[in-house]
Amino acid sequence: MLLSRLRLVRTASSLMTRTLCLGSRILQGKAPDMAEGNPHLLVTNVRNRLMETVGASTNWRDHQQAMAERVSLSSHLAHSQDELPVRRMKDSYIEVHLPLGTQPELREKYLTFHNSVRFGRILEDLDSLAVLICYSHTKNDALQRSPLSIVTALVDKIDMRKQTIYPDCDIKFTGHVTWVGKTSIEAKMHMSQFHDGAYSPVLDATFVLVARDPENKRAAYVNPLKPEGLEEDKLFQEGEANKKRRVELSTASLLKAAPTAEERKIIHSLFLNTLESKTVSFRSRVLPPNSVWMEDAKMKGLEICHPQERNIFNRIFGGFLMRKSYELAWANACAYGGCRPNLVAVDDILFQKPVEIGSLLLLSSQVCYTQDKYIQVRVHTEVLDPLTGQHNTTNIFHFTLSSPVDVPAIIPRSYGESMLYLDGKRHLDVVVSSQ
Repeated sequence: MLLSRLRLVRTASSLMTRTLCLGSRILQGKAPDMAEGNPHLLVTNVRNRLMETVGASTNWRDHQQAMAERVSLSSHLAHSQDELPVRRMKDSYIEVHLPLGTQPELREKYLTFHNSVRFGRILEDLDSLAVLICYSHTKNDALQRSPLSIVTALVDKIDMRKQTIYPDCDIKFTGHVTWVGKTSIEAKMHMSQFHDGAYSPVLDATFVLVARDPENKRAAYVNPLKPEGLEEDKLFQEGEANKKRRVELSTASLLKAAPTAEERKIIHSLFLNTLESKTVSFRSRVLPPNSVWMEDAKMKGLEICHPQERNIFNRIFGGFLMRKSYELAWANACAYGGCRPNLVAVDDILFQKPVEIGSLLLLSSQVCYTQDKYIQVRVHTEVLDPLTGQHNTTNIFHFTLSSPVDVPAIIPRSYGESMLYLDGKRHLDVVVSSQ
């Protein structure tokens, strides 16, 4: 595979392969397969490396001052992409270890009551790693701090390749940039776990990130990417196809276009199946056997956004939002199916607006589609201004989970619920077709 061949690294002008530790300690070790003559690498945690790159601080007051000082970095931004040096995929390759097996003190943060790994924590780690990968791609060795503000715009998809994640076995993340536009970057990551004497794949993830100026106000150019070899060409073309697919999906969104003829038949059939046969009335609705009204399959939550959950740019960390949304979706699916579900896929997570520190964040999860053992859950997050009462959508999350047994059918009542039903069906169809 490509990632297994990307261990040889940098010349004086490119980035070293690095092995980072997600734990709280700073360790010393070697990067795998280092080129002869390169020094040993310090292994530090991802968040610390990001803070060094941006110039942030762990202290809240110092952090605010550091963010204000970033304005002066605007002069280092490129005026066009042509001004920036071309990068290779191996320049951004990173390997990160989460030593749950060899460092037991790390386990509690990741442990569930049922002796498995909290997947919400994995989402946080993936989000941080994706940002660091992109900073590796755009690194300018002449500058101590990066003038770019790189933030997650979209989680394109996360596909689970293994359901069981052991809480006492080491985890390894690898990833690198696979596609770039003018101001956007696609990063692919893979997670594996050491068990029974070998690492086996657990998940594959694709994130899309965007580069902005030091104040995070306008788009900024990123280094172009040059694939090397057939396998890298294939990855780059997949990135182009992913971009095209996202544009097509956006155009066909049910918020912009009417359902297809086949989808209209599905909704009409659901409607007819809920009519009371004795009254012959469009208003008399009856719930079919082994079914649940969609309005009864909701679960909500509230988060007060404290400074502790900030990212390196003084906004709420995207990984935190993903973790909270996933945990709410999982709880909703668990209550709906009556048993503990397994995550199958995460896709189409859209970060529409940043969440400011101090915000009141409202989370609303909805079971929007079911099929046999599958449960499709949509989580909508919005910020509430308690003084004005204004609501602003910040994120939309889509989670596909599976139950050990078949689950009740979800039935929409209103037209709006019917659109949620069709949107959920579209997401599940993509997940099932890709398995």
